[in-house]
Amino acid sequence: MEDGNGFGAGANPPGGYVARMDLDCQNIELFSAGQRNTYDIGFNADGELFGFDSDMEWDWGTPWYRPIHVFHSVRGGDNGFREGSAKWPEYYADGLPQTATIGIGCPTGVGFGTGAKFPVKYQKAFYICDWTYGRLIAVHLTPNGASYTGSFENFVAPKSLHGKGGKTPLNLTDVVIGDDGALYFTIGGRGTQASLFRVTYTGEEIAAPVAASELSNQRGSDARDLRRKLESYNVQPDPAAVEFAWPHLNSGDRYIRYSARMAIERNPIDEWQAKALEEKRPDAAFTAMLALARLGSAETQPALFRALTSIPFRNLTEEQTLNKLRVIEVSIARHGVPTGEVAQQVLADVDPLYPDISQSVNRELCQILIALNAPNVVARTVALLSAAKTQEEQITYAVQLRNVKTGWNADLRRTYLSWWNAGRSVEHPASVVKWFEEAGIRFNNGASFGNFMAHAHEEAKFTMTPEEIIALGDVLAAYIAAQTPEPAPPLTSRQLVKEWMTGDLQPLLDRVGKGRNFARGKEVFYQAQCSACHRYGDQGGAIGPDLTAVATRFKRQDLLEASTEPSKVLSEQYMNTAIETKEGRAIIGRITEETQDKVVIRPNPLALETVTVLKSEIESRQLSKTSPMPTGLLNTFSEEEILDLLAYLESLGDSKHQNFRN
Repeated sequence: MEDGNGFGAGANPPGGYVARMDLDCQNIELFSAGQRNTYDIGFNADGELFGFDSDMEWDWGTPWYRPIHVFHSVRGGDNGFREGSAKWPEYYADGLPQTATIGIGCPTGVGFGTGAKFPVKYQKAFYICDWTYGRLIAVHLTPNGASYTGSFENFVAPKSLHGKGGKTPLNLTDVVIGDDGALYFTIGGRGTQASLFRVTYTGEEIAAPVAASELSNQRGSDARDLRRKLESYNVQPDPAAVEFAWPHLNSGDRYIRYSARMAIERNPIDEWQAKALEEKRPDAAFTAMLALARLGSAETQPALFRALTSIPFRNLTEEQTLNKLRVIEVSIARHGVPTGEVAQQVLADVDPLYPDISQSVNRELCQILIALNAPNVVARTVALLSAAKTQEEQITYAVQLRNVKTGWNADLRRTYLSWWNAGRSVEHPASVVKWFEEAGIRFNNGASFGNFMAHAHEEAKFTMTPEEIIALGDVLAAYIAAQTPEPAPPLTSRQLVKEWMTGDLQPLLDRVGKGRNFARGKEVFYQAQCSACHRYGDQGGAIGPDLTAVATRFKRQDLLEASTEPSKVLSEQYMNTAIETKEGRAIIGRITEETQDKVVIRPNPLALETVTVLKSEIESRQLSKTSPMPTGLLNTFSEEEILDLLAYLESLGDSKHQNFRN
């Protein structure tokens, strides 16, 4: 499914990438890809490249949410980011896993500690900046075969990060080790006050800087050298590649298997297809057959599936099972669903596994069996949906069932549709809960969550017959009722109080931190129509920035200025685009979709209507310097009401926040 709010709609994979080029930019190589938005990268003492990739926070609460993470960027690597619900789980064999999973946040600058007058552990650390929640994080990388695993700790963070009171903004932007051996980091961004901080070590451990060559890891060096040798075959066909790489398809090291496969894929398929089909060692076989699934054709598919089914599941580990299932999925995605005897052969092999004790295995089995129209797949999947403990696991099954037209009976339909009304769990995996706790905020579903669910439900309804729609009318009506939001406080007609300027209210900002009125601040948030465009907790729109944790990024002065002078500082992702057509027509609004030949724009952020403009008709287009947020929204409120609004924004929706204590 595309993003619930249309973000990235139509964008082709594999997302963000790292490119390598020579100094005159004449020879450019795609080095790695499959990232969402990697703000910065850095090399460790072993010469290995690492990045800190962003999440898509609008996905919070869905099974396809990918947390912010550190990744090892290797030549030819794909880290699995895709738009919408298509993001890859870490175990997909045609992608590479995260090195250190951080949680939620906004990645900015990174840097290694080489040259720091710190204990050696911190000289080797990878320092990453979280702009949103104010954390400078030290990631400790441990060699693991041809790659690394990572653990992390907060190196610098506000004492208020996990407190119940006010949050101290520490919106980090970059980090570097200075010539004096101290660590320096900056804060600021989005028009906020910039500052420079210096961190030094005062403990008793030896803290003399160590040369980069002495910080390098001997452990894993042979495996890394082998991986790089395999990667050297990724550039162009080489007759020696298949012979050299083939033994390494059976490596116990995922990065070695990955690089060996990529080396083989660079060569004509005729040189290795027969060898792949004859391979019987599970790791080698599934890696080679994945290459064949990726580069083969519909004509090679029957032979591929015969070879796959000759290796039974009963002797496989969970990882090998997932790798075998991935080969089936890639082949179906690229070459179509098998039919006839081939389909029956695959079904006979796969169907007895479902359901499995592993959620990951069930996720892949569900997709494959639905594609193959397996008997009783609906009943088995509805049973898994009913038994699942977390919201994320339930959504996995609910979303996959949405396009199934056959295999239903009245009871199964009713159970399935009733889940959409009131059956969704409010529990989440422990790791997800921990990510929010570590950032010091409460869990809430992302801004696209509601529309993801609404779109999936609508697609499920399309699979129903007219008779089913009539028979289940009560359940469908209950869904509509459940989606109808509680009426917002009525907008009252208000008189002009004053055309407020930042300077009028700035001297009063100290009064925000004590004795404010929570209910009145919340009322102003709605009366000023902030919630129409901004998300706060689980409520509100996604047109403007999410304000849930705004106090961790912006100081009080910044919040005031953004409210009274909305066009002073604009983030590009929230800017309108001004288009002028060759016929002189002017259109200003938010671009919701763009393809090679057209642009879809929404002129009114509070309405669903869009305008489609062919690119051949566009005379000019540019980002608008005027904020979509109108000026003067606070002009009908008193100074006390405005101070209550600021207190409410700082509170993360907590009525017990210190701003409301006397």
